[in-house]
Amino acid sequence: MLNIALFGPPGAGKGTQSEKLLQKYKLTYISTGDMLRSEIAEGSPLGLEAKSIIAKGGLVSDELIVRIIEKKIRTNPDSKGILFDGFPRTIVQAYILEGLLLKLNSSLDCMVSLDVPEKELIERLLHRSKTSGRSDDSLDVIKVRLKEYEDKTKPVADFYDKRGKYFKINGVGEIDKIFENIIKVVEKNRKKEFTNIVLLGKPGSGKGTQGKLLAEKHNLVYISTGKMLRKEIDDGTEIGKQVAPFMQKGEIVPDEIPIKMIEQKMEANPHANGFIFKGFPRTIVQAYILDGLLKRVGMSVSGMIEIRLSTLEAIKRLSQRAKTDRKRAYDETTELIINRLEQYNKKTVPVSDYYKKQQKFYSVKGDGSEQKVFDRLSAMIEEISRGNY
Repeated sequence: MLNIALFGPPGAGKGTQSEKLLQKYKLTYISTGDMLRSEIAEGSPLGLEAKSIIAKGGLVSDELIVRIIEKKIRTNPDSKGILFDGFPRTIVQAYILEGLLLKLNSSLDCMVSLDVPEKELIERLLHRSKTSGRSDDSLDVIKVRLKEYEDKTKPVADFYDKRGKYFKINGVGEIDKIFENIIKVVEKNRKKEFTNIVLLGKPGSGKGTQGKLLAEKHNLVYISTGKMLRKEIDDGTEIGKQVAPFMQKGEIVPDEIPIKMIEQKMEANPHANGFIFKGFPRTIVQAYILDGLLKRVGMSVSGMIEIRLSTLEAIKRLSQRAKTDRKRAYDETTELIINRLEQYNKKTVPVSDYYKKQQKFYSVKGDGSEQKVFDRLSAMIEEISRGNY
């Protein structure tokens, strides 16, 4: 998620720049002022409560603000990020914001402050009072609001400055030029977004072939636990001797072995844009393990893609593979193939449900030519990646 707070005194131009930021980054807009005015217009209990406070230039209670923000966030679960306009306005609200974003496993990327001289602010606000009809833009109220900003809101800048997230830019000049300067700050300070894909499908669905091709096209690192384990067996290592009996039957290897291999692979690629995981997770427990491994390095699973294939087609493909130099130990007999498919249905299919609950489940048809399947998968990864930004 990309989370930005647009900061500055009343009349600094936050509303104008917010519109441009929303259009560029497709964020959820949190403007406590707009939301409160909407409540007032509707005559809701919350609106009536807030009306007298806003009319005097005061700040509504943090409790009311939090209720409004949480409601807005809950109604936008697929948001690519949040733009906060007019919040936080106090140190207490800054701590509240940290807590709200923590619940989303996120944090504020930057606070961009529009710096405008007081004389200019008063002129802008008086002009706005003539064109918008807002009752809170009279000269007396403007002075109260600016005093409120100076006394209560400006210290918020120090709060984020100490955390290296506060950036002041000139708020006077051409709107587009001001926007360009905001974008420079945002792009410099936004967290790197990673694309991590779990590739699942019945044995024989083509996960290995497609995984390597997809990793190359999308500049991701391919991690195949099966491939790494087979190398251990071929090299005659101690690990290879441990896992060989499991691999020969097509059964799941004890978790501690692939965990170490995945960890080592990730540590060997610290600058990766993300990973494609093939062959892991194959159980619900492994799904939890992968979540933990990724969280430790500030990442998460972006999406799980299932390559759909009928059982009959899977048996056919595995039987044909048994006649090639790509054969696996569990391809050699129909009994072993069926055992492998039963293992998949019993232990791996529930993993799909795990990701469905997180709204990270995707599915593509696995029939057709290798190129057609690749095109479907590639388009799906592009869609998932766009959801990161």
